[in-house]
Amino acid sequence: MKKRGFEIVSQYENAGLTLPARSTERAAGYDFAAATDIVIPAPTEGVQKPVLIPTGIKAYMQADEYLQLVSRSSLPKKKHLVMPNAVGIIDADYYNNEQNEGEIMLQVLNISQEDVVIKKGDRIAQGIFLPYLLADQDEDTIKAVRAGGFGSTGEG
Repeated sequence: MKKRGFEIVSQYENAGLTLPARSTERAAGYDFAAATDIVIPAPTEGVQKPVLIPTGIKAYMQADEYLQLVSRSSLPKKKHLVMPNAVGIIDADYYNNEQNEGEIMLQVLNISQEDVVIKKGDRIAQGIFLPYLLADQDEDTIKAVRAGGFGSTGEG
């Protein structure tokens, strides 16, 4: 039985992507790379617009786990890109959702005055599998079934 891991989404099956991997023996995070070349535009008239960088990867895990997605420390320093929400939460039920097959994407803002180019294969984020705990009152709460993909919980 599979516990947790990564798969390539069908759209990128033949794109030569590699699954996220830990770089060192004691690294907590699995390195995620960009699935395609993408340009993150500089702010226009001072307005920063979030851009989603596709990874071509989906993650499966146990029901009581989530994947925490964080920016690599080099992303703001070298590329001037930051995650607007600082951390991404990938729930177990995001896997294989109908909207986008559970593809993990990194949302970024360009904080420089120049367009930033991300190349296919550039490492952009780290994912860490973590357990989560429930509040005592959670058992009495009716739960909805996920109906969408990126940013879909709480909609409706």
